[in-house]
Amino acid sequence: MSVKKPVVAVVFGTRPEAIKMATVVLELKRHPGLDVQVISTGQHRQMLEPILERFRIQVDHEMDLMEPNQSLFRLSSKALAAFEQALTGTGRPDFLLVQGDTTTAFLGALSAFYAKIPVGHVEAGLRTDNKYFPFPEEINRRMISVCADWHFCPTASNRENLLREGTSSDQILVTGNTGVDALLHTVGREEDASVSGKAEGGKKLVLVTLHRRESFGATLEGVFHAIRALAEEHPDTEWVYPVHLNPNVQEPARRILGDVPNIRLIAPMDYFEFAQLMKRAYLILTDSGGVQEEAPTLGIPVLVLRNETERPEAVLTGVVKLVGTGPADIARETRRLLADPAERTRMGRAGNPYGDGKASERIVAHVARVLGV
Repeated sequence: MSVKKPVVAVVFGTRPEAIKMATVVLELKRHPGLDVQVISTGQHRQMLEPILERFRIQVDHEMDLMEPNQSLFRLSSKALAAFEQALTGTGRPDFLLVQGDTTTAFLGALSAFYAKIPVGHVEAGLRTDNKYFPFPEEINRRMISVCADWHFCPTASNRENLLREGTSSDQILVTGNTGVDALLHTVGREEDASVSGKAEGGKKLVLVTLHRRESFGATLEGVFHAIRALAEEHPDTEWVYPVHLNPNVQEPARRILGDVPNIRLIAPMDYFEFAQLMKRAYLILTDSGGVQEEAPTLGIPVLVLRNETERPEAVLTGVVKLVGTGPADIARETRRLLADPAERTRMGRAGNPYGDGKASERIVAHVARVLGV
């Protein structure tokens, strides 16, 4: 008679969550003593499909949470009801893993607490200590920390943040970041990464990703005007911007940048195409948290167009620079790197503080120990 294996549920819904949890799911599937249940909250359903297909991941429980222009109030009420259905009854898991800082990750952790299911938080301990920046992620991740039983931190400084807040050291494990696992799974080991920095035709390739809601409006328009001026000033560069689908990004991007010959506004790319493009970049301008972690693995300098970052480690090593959202600051720092190849090389060689590609192994090994298998 077969013995029922403990079931570990993994929750994701946005594309970044799926990328960072894909290698965790694969590692759970490899463990002989565990079963895995994949729950998708469905925020980025279209963008999830190529990731799930490439990693050969099957969703076991699909939620239908998204509506056009949905408020956080509406999303939260729908998500709690959906999580009750997913986490109780015959499909009840023995352990729940959530990732990062989305509203659905927090509500998944809260729902597991209501159901008295142990919670593990992947990418725990990131903080800006400003509850409105990033919004609503800073509060989401703090509240996940309160619900979580186990905290899987990418770095030692994340661990220190949790200790400062009173989390027991016995509940914290520094694992590295699973985003590094996914990137290395996709493009190969770090020593094989190309840092040519060239677009087709030999121009310097500048990759742009901008999407954060706290920048919507005048701030984002100011950033776009700075990028336009830089592109016009440097005809030897090609700027590639996969534009987020949110209308608050689409409209100003196309209005301000759409007629500049050396700026390519393209549709959002699947993760695998984006990883290859990132590998070829000379420089990246971004407000993305994930890119701050991934680009150092590839040796690509990053200018972060935010006023604060919850990922200070790469800033301290020097591969990432926090420049803010002021057009003059963006222009100055971008010009410096475009004009000084030696400085670009120095930043690219600073190293990656976010792990060695084995975070998923460490997380699953710990969950297995907790579940006694």
